[in-house]
Amino acid sequence: MAIRKRGDSWQIDYTDPAGKRVRQSFKTRKEATAEQGKRVSLIAEGRYLDVKPECKTILTELCERYKQNFDGQRSFQNKRRYLENFKAYFGKGTLLDNIRFVHLETYRNHFKQKSVTVKQKKVEIMRGFRKDASINRELACLHHLFKKAVEWQFLERSPFERGHSLILKENNKRLRFLTGEEVQGLLSVCLPHLRPIVKCAVLTGARRGEILSLKWEQVRNGFIYLEKTKTNEARQIPISDDLEAVFRGIRRREGLRSEYVFTYQGQPVRNNIKHSFNSAVKKAGIVNFHFHDLRHTFASQMLLRGSTLKDVQELLGHKSMTMTLRYAHLTQESKRKAVNFLNGLTAQAGDCHKTVTFPDVTKATSAN
Repeated sequence: MAIRKRGDSWQIDYTDPAGKRVRQSFKTRKEATAEQGKRVSLIAEGRYLDVKPECKTILTELCERYKQNFDGQRSFQNKRRYLENFKAYFGKGTLLDNIRFVHLETYRNHFKQKSVTVKQKKVEIMRGFRKDASINRELACLHHLFKKAVEWQFLERSPFERGHSLILKENNKRLRFLTGEEVQGLLSVCLPHLRPIVKCAVLTGARRGEILSLKWEQVRNGFIYLEKTKTNEARQIPISDDLEAVFRGIRRREGLRSEYVFTYQGQPVRNNIKHSFNSAVKKAGIVNFHFHDLRHTFASQMLLRGSTLKDVQELLGHKSMTMTLRYAHLTQESKRKAVNFLNGLTAQAGDCHKTVTFPDVTKATSAN
């Protein structure tokens, strides 16, 4: 800090911890000297009044506070990994003020171009690039992290607000489902502990986690009561006659040795079905099919057999109709069958068995 005389006043001139030049005038040298000493002391103690929160808070501190507040979330296992990625990329000791929008955009593009590898027999094999959905989930966590930083007064403004949305457009058009024959073919090659799980998925449309964590106390009064769902909203799924037979078979074989419905060697199955399911799919000769596609199979077969989109939405637990509308094209066949119920309504005597051939308008137009 410097003190200099400027005309009839005395001026202190220095650069604050944020890198901003500060100049302030006083009537006497004594006042200027006193203020200079005060500010030198505040800077040394880290209590400088003009230092913004983002100039004092580092990324690690924000991540730790975030972890303390949200560690109880069911989905925080993935977020814990995201936080480590943030610290590794931006730097643990990086001040929040030094993270700009351009750094966020570069971070997104960095992970978009980074290949994903998996270890098989201690050898790393490249599986491909990250999917847009995976990148979006990580960006959503980073966005929420900075949003909370503003609410906690660590930041005045989130760097996300200084540019356009960084969310990538996802391709959610995948709709793979099984025909009735394929369902029978898959069930015929499933291992004994896997078969009732696959049946439950096809007959309820429930997610894998919801099925594998299902307890007998949730199966009552003709319904499956789901409390812990992806959307955090409870829902009830009616138990069909076929599904009731599946549950009766399990109770007859296993009794009440476990509180969980689906077990293997007396223990809850949990997530240990990936290998056996993929093997069954391969044996059945089914290509490009995942366990989650059994949920699509449920919805698709419901609509093909005359159910409504509203029914499917409620049974799948979709918050809005937007997600359910991906199945809308499947209702065309059921509508076509439905209108045939009107056959004969307007027919007159002698017309019931006549076959009427309509001209091909398309060909006629082309000829002209």
